[in-house]
Amino acid sequence: MKASAKKVILAALAANLMIATVKFLAAWWTGSSALLSEGIHSLVDTGNQILMFYGQRRAALPADDEFPFGHGKEIYFWSFVVAILVFSLGAGLSFFEGVSHLLHPNLISKVRVSYLVIAASMLFEGISWVISAREFAREKPAHYGFLKAIRKGKDPTMFLVVLEDSAALLGLAVALAGIALTSWTGSPVYDGSASIVIALILGGTAVVIASETKGLLVGEAAQREVVQAIREAVAHGEHVEHVNEVLTLHMGPEYIVANISLDFADEVPAGEIERTVVVLEREIKARVPEVKKVFIEAEAWRRPRLRASSPHR
Repeated sequence: MKASAKKVILAALAANLMIATVKFLAAWWTGSSALLSEGIHSLVDTGNQILMFYGQRRAALPADDEFPFGHGKEIYFWSFVVAILVFSLGAGLSFFEGVSHLLHPNLISKVRVSYLVIAASMLFEGISWVISAREFAREKPAHYGFLKAIRKGKDPTMFLVVLEDSAALLGLAVALAGIALTSWTGSPVYDGSASIVIALILGGTAVVIASETKGLLVGEAAQREVVQAIREAVAHGEHVEHVNEVLTLHMGPEYIVANISLDFADEVPAGEIERTVVVLEREIKARVPEVKKVFIEAEAWRRPRLRASSPHR
């Protein structure tokens, strides 16, 4: 497990566990629907961090006869499970709580306690967000923006925590607005409505997480820069006349399988081609350390046929 990923997960886990406990106690004391939804949110996030930590440990298991390419895809599976939990438990229960509060409203008591809890939660969530965002910015390519890095990222533990912490801060702002409006107007509708808005935020976050991890789980290619680096490594290899195809697959955040089709010079004996393949494999792994398995096949290049031009009339 990467030290940066472990640091991000543990920081988020500690913050969410403390915040969830305080939010539930405050919700029980004040009767706030928004605080209860936020407690559910933090509890789900705590469970998510445990799952991500478990997924990281599973993904680090070595390859064996049953899993010859290792267990790297487990982190993608558990990331998808996190998206399901955020949607079903986080968004579902928050939406249910908000609707129930609107149907059976009750006034909030001890509003100052709610403000104090939200302020403390924002502090802890803010610290967790700064840690995760800083590590994410350090790991992503320098020329990638934040959104592009999430779309192109291959390690869900990094962008998932950033998304969760961002959703948590946004949810706390909504809860603060709902409680404040209920306190000022005397109408509990705003508190219940805040729970529904928090549910929508969680639902949107779950959709983004599921969308980004689905491609990795199904089988996503390496980034274009990585494919280009592999192509350049073999293009100038000895006896290589043409690079037909470079196919890549992420088996984990730091485990890429590369399948390369090359057209070798016809007059070169088989022994020379075998020696060239060994050299090319070393060159690829030296340029791109994430490439763990390389398969090179010799295949004649079929030049694309030019369409016959139609005769002039």
